[in-house]
Amino acid sequence: MKPTAIYYTILILSCALGIVAVLHLGQRLPTPGAQTPRPPEQRHDRSTDVSSARAGVVQSSSVRTLHDPVGQLLLQLLVILAASRLVGRLFSAVGQPPVVGEMAAGVLLGPSLFGLTWPAGFHFVFPDESFGTLRLLSQLGVCLFMFAVGMELEFGHVRKRARAAVVVSNASIIVPYFLGVVLASFFYSQLAAPGATFTAFALFMGISMSITAFPVLARILQDRRLSKSSLGTMAITCAAAGDATAWSILALVVAIARASNVASSLVSLGFVLLFIAVMLVGVRPALARVLTPAQLEGEPSKGILALVVCVVVASALTTELIGIHGLFGAFLAGAIMPETGGFRHKLGVRIENFSSVLLLPLFFVFTGLRTQFGLLNGIQDWLLCLLIVAVATAGKLGGTAVSARLTGMNWRDSLQLGALMNTRGLMELIALNIGLDLGILSPRIFTMLVIMALATTALTGPLLTLFGKRQTAPQTAAEYSTY
Repeated sequence: MKPTAIYYTILILSCALGIVAVLHLGQRLPTPGAQTPRPPEQRHDRSTDVSSARAGVVQSSSVRTLHDPVGQLLLQLLVILAASRLVGRLFSAVGQPPVVGEMAAGVLLGPSLFGLTWPAGFHFVFPDESFGTLRLLSQLGVCLFMFAVGMELEFGHVRKRARAAVVVSNASIIVPYFLGVVLASFFYSQLAAPGATFTAFALFMGISMSITAFPVLARILQDRRLSKSSLGTMAITCAAAGDATAWSILALVVAIARASNVASSLVSLGFVLLFIAVMLVGVRPALARVLTPAQLEGEPSKGILALVVCVVVASALTTELIGIHGLFGAFLAGAIMPETGGFRHKLGVRIENFSSVLLLPLFFVFTGLRTQFGLLNGIQDWLLCLLIVAVATAGKLGGTAVSARLTGMNWRDSLQLGALMNTRGLMELIALNIGLDLGILSPRIFTMLVIMALATTALTGPLLTLFGKRQTAPQTAAEYSTY
């Protein structure tokens, strides 16, 4: 047996056994009680503040129009899009991906800054009754985005470098997942949502540590002109394999968390596997027969776009009915789209531009409205937050770099690959919102993990520059493909 295979086997078995052991021991931990009440100024019940804010506004006809649901939504769109573009450009000017700035803009428009510095304006722009509309539109944007992510996955890259990609991508998931489960055993009683089981909390902590933002990683490589390099090719390959693996694990975790008992969770998992089989064996060939080569090679017509949207919506609805989140169906719908004539690329440009410009900023702001820095009371909470960032970075970057080095890459490229895989971005925020919606993550740990997602994504560029200064002979993509 080759050394790489021995390392891979030992790594997977030891981490898997460690996760099972921690989950077993965690059953003895005391169940978390009610969370510490938030300070009055941080409560979501803001009826008194809203009344006082509106009392100070001149009740002209134009202002009354802004209280109408349509007027409120248009005002929110204007504020959100303007802030996202502005902060995104500022972050881009200092060498950060624009998406990091858009994520930060969402937090800045929430109660942590906008609501703290100008409460009257915050309550006027984001009244409580508008949260439902923002949530629905943001979820629609996320589904369309996940559909575009599914279309970006090119499994041909994975097949060409299967051995090295499988070892590195799986190590970049299992190592931080194990560390997340271990961390959960210390945080459960203090930071889990009331009523959440240790198993669900530990599994979500593990997934929050192990996700990589495949789209952000791809754009960083494009910005640095590394897409065609040996490092870029390996990073895309590992991220594609890791992305599919991580989201499959998250789907299983959601099914387990939503199930009332073991039997119902097994039923949900069985339906998930059946649905995947139907999409791959039934829907994918059907699309190839319905869409002619001429249609695939030309620009997508309105009829084709309508057909694709129906497939996405039906797929998302099916996974929602099965008991897992609709975004998994949207992701799988993207993965089965035909590739002939650059159809995926042409379709992705239309879908992603619409969702990323208009709908995803709504998701960032909706996440920001749920992120409250005021819940982190004192130096102890901020130290816990720093610990989460350190563990997440050590597990993801370290697990990737060591595994890459053992498959034959030099240390410079191994560390740069680790820095790229440590990018979490929007994908992390999606997973965290699922955990909060399911009543597994408390608002306090949710805020800490949002900070971790922002920090690890922002660190990617500086770490790439730092590790790139190591003078080592470069390797070619052909060398990687032999492992």
